[in-house]
Amino acid sequence: HAAAMCKGHPEICPSSDCPQPLNPASDATLPVLKGLFEDLTGGERGSGLFFDNMMHLGGDEVNTDCWTKTPSVAKWLADRNMTADDGYLYMVSHVQAIAHAQGRDVIGWEEIWNHFGTKLDKSTIIQQWLPGSSAAKEATAAGYRVIWSTDGVWYLDGLKVTWETMYQQEPCDGIPDSACENLVIGGGGEMWGETADASDVLQTIWPRMAAIGERLWSPRTVNDTAAAAPRLGYFRCLLNRRGIPAAPPTNDVARTAPAGPGSCYAQ
Repeated sequence: HAAAMCKGHPEICPSSDCPQPLNPASDATLPVLKGLFEDLTGGERGSGLFFDNMMHLGGDEVNTDCWTKTPSVAKWLADRNMTADDGYLYMVSHVQAIAHAQGRDVIGWEEIWNHFGTKLDKSTIIQQWLPGSSAAKEATAAGYRVIWSTDGVWYLDGLKVTWETMYQQEPCDGIPDSACENLVIGGGGEMWGETADASDVLQTIWPRMAAIGERLWSPRTVNDTAAAAPRLGYFRCLLNRRGIPAAPPTNDVARTAPAGPGSCYAQ
């Protein structure tokens, strides 16, 4: 993602043949990001092209090899007695500060928690996504807010993940009720686009996203898939009547066609 910015702003990338992550040693990097954010936020809370007050800054799957392989960046780190991971924290902290100054609450993928833990600004919202992760439990125990969207169970591009599996997840497992109520602020069904386009994205999302939605607004004890199945089937048909091509919830593979003819309510 960062490499895409090198076309317009090559001065903020480590080098032309090793373009990402963005260059922490360049005096241009943070001002360019500040200007970009101002275009998006209007520079203040509740304003801008995207006036929602939450801003996701990523931070996942960061590979800092380009920093250590680029002499100018490696020297900048060494001069400050910083490792590449220290540089990663430097960028996370400074970019978050830009977003905070423009009135935004910052979300980051769980890798920033796994790397830096309580070194992060206490207002940081951690989004758990790695399978088998305990980031939500650990971060809430330290007083951080979290969003739960674990891959393998709530990733909608996982076409063989059934709605039943999605419905039975509990984002607050291992988290005390008080922390669940105050620090687990939500969850997400993530729809990545590598295998979807306009021809199939809606039937990939729906109706399984509805199972995630009901799970999030329901008490922990509401997880009976047999009780939920009629509601989900009805909702899928309602979506179809409204022109949204939601796939049958009984499919073994999401977004495939019905197994045979018949009423929407029987598919």
